[in-house]
Amino acid sequence: MSTLNTLTIKEAHTKLCEKEISAVELTQSCLDRIQKTNDQLNSFLTVTAEEALAQAEDADKNIAENKVGPLTGIPLAIKDAILVAGSKNTCGSKILENYVAAYDATVIRKLKEAGAVIIGKTNLDEFAMGSSTENSAFGVVKNPWDLERVPGGSSGGSAAAVCADQCLGALGSDTGGSIRQPASLCGIVGLKCTYGRVSRYGLAALASSFDQIGPFGKTVTDAAWIFSAIAGHDEKDSTSFIEATPDLTNLIPQIKGKKIGIPEECFIKGLNPKVKKLVGEAVDTLEKLGAKIDEVSLPNLSYSLPAYYIIMPAEASSNLARYDGIRYGRAAEVETKTLIENYLKNKAEGFGDEPKRRIMLGTYTLSSGYYDAYYTKAQKVRTKIIEDFKKAFAEFDLLITPTVPDVAFKIGEKADDPLAMYLNDILTVSANVAGVPALSLPCGFVDDLPVGLQMIGNYYQEETILETALAYELATDWNSKKPKF
Repeated sequence: MSTLNTLTIKEAHTKLCEKEISAVELTQSCLDRIQKTNDQLNSFLTVTAEEALAQAEDADKNIAENKVGPLTGIPLAIKDAILVAGSKNTCGSKILENYVAAYDATVIRKLKEAGAVIIGKTNLDEFAMGSSTENSAFGVVKNPWDLERVPGGSSGGSAAAVCADQCLGALGSDTGGSIRQPASLCGIVGLKCTYGRVSRYGLAALASSFDQIGPFGKTVTDAAWIFSAIAGHDEKDSTSFIEATPDLTNLIPQIKGKKIGIPEECFIKGLNPKVKKLVGEAVDTLEKLGAKIDEVSLPNLSYSLPAYYIIMPAEASSNLARYDGIRYGRAAEVETKTLIENYLKNKAEGFGDEPKRRIMLGTYTLSSGYYDAYYTKAQKVRTKIIEDFKKAFAEFDLLITPTVPDVAFKIGEKADDPLAMYLNDILTVSANVAGVPALSLPCGFVDDLPVGLQMIGNYYQEETILETALAYELATDWNSKKPKF
């Protein structure tokens, strides 16, 4: 069986340009890998083999004419909350199990224009609500490093697929850490862009003021190449940033002289001491490479998680109201007599426990008498957190933290304790609350399980994060290690 699926995007691009391999061969290698391993991982919900091979044939025609971009002929996976025309878009929920997308999300249109091959749709926590990809209506995703452990969430299917070489890269969405957290637990690179840097048009909304689409890659360069393809202004997204995005396909490692802050509030009680040690060693490496390291305080950071879990369910309850089983979503099989009864039956049967929990929390937060006490106050706290980050970035180029307090936990370990599950987001949600970009990349292993290093940058400074991350990646070999799966 071909091992072309183990290539990075950059390696595959070089071989395609030199015509050592074809896009069809590369795509078929990924399809073979999915067929061989997906029963174990459950990372893909839909595999679009016929369409992918047709796209690969088109890519080969362009390559023959020397019309080759960075992503031409590169097989990519897409989180099943991002619309791909003609493909199912379930959002990991029974309520959308038969929904077929009528149009492409903007990021998909851009990937197709870049010549990428869309190989299929990946599993996720239902409506992106979760930190473990155990909440999918279509089964749990397994971590390739240990099939008894979670891959993180909510974009766990995309992260597991990249980690297991089922594809060369993938898209996920990040509302409170849903790209960075699974990237950390699966030992790959995941980038959450600045809010507004990538169009949300065609992404099923969870919490509209937090959601961002972003890339997974085997390397920093791979993530940068995908980011360069999908970023940019979009008139269909009113929150889209209007200025042009720099081309990062020729990323240069740069770290010397950069000022890096270490937020004392991120080295929290409950942080695995072995994770803390690895992050400390990564900081030492950055200092040896020429960075200037100092401590910084973000005094309101501890309020990020509670503020997030007030605002996010409020927005989610509004966004999920559209799935009523009449215009959107499957209808209940039981006959009803009134419209209200119909709504209740449809939602009760269609939504899983986690969406129901967040809808109830959000509806309560927005209800009369509680709006000012909870939602308004949380928004004020959000403003304070944004001010903390702005103050920090007036002095520092980057902030460094662990991505997740611990390594991947066992499947089912936290299933009965929603609060324990929510605490997995404690180090990632602040970047979403503030809207700043952040990246996770591997920085070591604890008990043969990967650990992620989080780099947080100033608004629209993805380039600064990526060039620093590339310098660190080149100075270490963590990303070269692969699971024995």
